[in-house]
Amino acid sequence: MPATSKNRVLHDLPGISVRVRPVSAMDNDVYLLTSKTTGAQVLIDAADDADAIEALLASADVDTPCETWLAAIVTTHRHWDHVRALAEVAGAHEEAVLYAGADDAAAIAEESGVQIDRAVGQGDRIAVDGLVLDVIALRGHTPGSIALAYEPGPDEATLLFTGDSLFPGGVGSTEKDPERFASLLADVTARLFDVYDDDTHVHPGHGDSTTLGDERPHLPEWAERGW
Repeated sequence: MPATSKNRVLHDLPGISVRVRPVSAMDNDVYLLTSKTTGAQVLIDAADDADAIEALLASADVDTPCETWLAAIVTTHRHWDHVRALAEVAGAHEEAVLYAGADDAAAIAEESGVQIDRAVGQGDRIAVDGLVLDVIALRGHTPGSIALAYEPGPDEATLLFTGDSLFPGGVGSTEKDPERFASLLADVTARLFDVYDDDTHVHPGHGDSTTLGDERPHLPEWAERGW
């Protein structure tokens, strides 16, 4: 099977394209945002399989008349399955700035063997040429888990990249810790569901995407069951 066969275009917007490549036996989703006006790219979670990620980067060349280049790699949280290719991809693209949540940055560096260039938190922005992402801290799955929001414009739905903090059917694992679960559910509610519209796309760190509208009716159920 060709290396590019698993790459998919999720969104073809006026300003950017969004592509995804599932990797590893854990079905990690690696997301790539490419500016159509500058060629700058943002990779979200260099989870595994550096060769597949390089094929993903190359597959976006057709989306822009500009030469593409990897401007940033964002790691959504510290867990090992989200950083296995980080060192190799970062080493091949030394111009890329590495971002992660402040409370996970040291653990990511220890797990991956590479230092995070910029630790970010709630309300920060990651800006490259032609592309801006809002950082949303979602505490609970890990202390420094972050989501990213891209606002395409008034006529297009917001895109959320939620790592392992929000999936179809519930929030991410908090290992049956009531305090961590309460923290994550509170952040997801206040910082995602209370802020963004129902048509907002949710792209998680594993598996299928969803929308906030599809998940919103189930918030009371999640709170009652405790996971």
